[in-house]
Amino acid sequence: MANACKHPKVRIVSRHEDTEFVECLDCGEVFDSEEFRDMEIEETAETEDVSDDS
Repeated sequence: MANACKHPKVRIVSRHEDTEFVECLDCGEVFDSEEFRDMEIEETAETEDVSDDS
C-alpha cells in the first residue's frame, strides 16, 4: 500500500461562512482546514507516543 500524503503544502481554495477549504499542492486532495488541523494533531500525538516508548 502506498504511503498516505502528509499534505506538507496546502493552499486555501474556498471560504464558506466559518469554514475554509484547503487543497494539498502535492496530491490535490481538498478538505476543510479543521480536518487539516486534526491531522496535524494526530500526527504529533503519534510522534510523541513513539518517543515515549523509547
